[in-house]
Amino acid sequence: MQLSLVVIACDEADRIGRCLESVRCADEVIVVDSGSRDRTVEIARDLGARVVQTDWPGHTAQKNRALVLAAGEWVLSLDADEYLSTQAAESLRAAIEAPGDAVGFSMNRRNIWLGKPLRHGRWYPDTKVRVVRRDFGSWGGVDPHDQLEVRGPVRLLRGDIIHHPYRDFAEHLATIDRYSAVHARALADRGVRGHWWDVAVRPPLHFVDAYLLRAGFLDGAAGLAVAGLGAGHVALKWARLRRLKS
Repeated sequence: MQLSLVVIACDEADRIGRCLESVRCADEVIVVDSGSRDRTVEIARDLGARVVQTDWPGHTAQKNRALVLAAGEWVLSLDADEYLSTQAAESLRAAIEAPGDAVGFSMNRRNIWLGKPLRHGRWYPDTKVRVVRRDFGSWGGVDPHDQLEVRGPVRLLRGDIIHHPYRDFAEHLATIDRYSAVHARALADRGVRGHWWDVAVRPPLHFVDAYLLRAGFLDGAAGLAVAGLGAGHVALKWARLRRLKS
């Protein structure tokens, strides 16, 4: 078995099919579901996936659960709101057939914000390591910002992961609220403290970096919106961390 696709999911019936169907080259598909109440499980099984139903221990722990379930020599990890472009799928198959010294592969991720593809700012190229030779990597990072850590050379592939993170503006705001709380708690558990200057300085620095230094303004109104929302996310995270460690 050459390639395993692993996906973590919960209530993703409207997106799981597109994700799984974008990786037709996979020899094995595993979906780790944490309590879906919609048709996510049924759709995944209809598309040939092995579904493992479990609890939710956090982003990093859940992705490590999915990783160890895979039997393929290579493991591709996607979120349910992501899918591979045709070029990315083709370059992935070619890469694992002739990997050279690489034990991992990264791809640029193209984020679509409320129907608008973003090509600048912090949202592109947004390069992610998502493919690893089994037993050469594990998931780390600070929840909810997981990161695939590979023990060996990693090569960038052609083609993009396409990412639709929010169905609507309300979901974006809800995600900021949820993720900022999770991240603040994870940082507090690691002994990080929040200070008044973190709340005062980090958000405007984020905005300047996203909108000006990384040319987010070239994405028009959407670029302005995501830079501002990102700054708000940073402010809320550090304010919550300050309260937790006060």
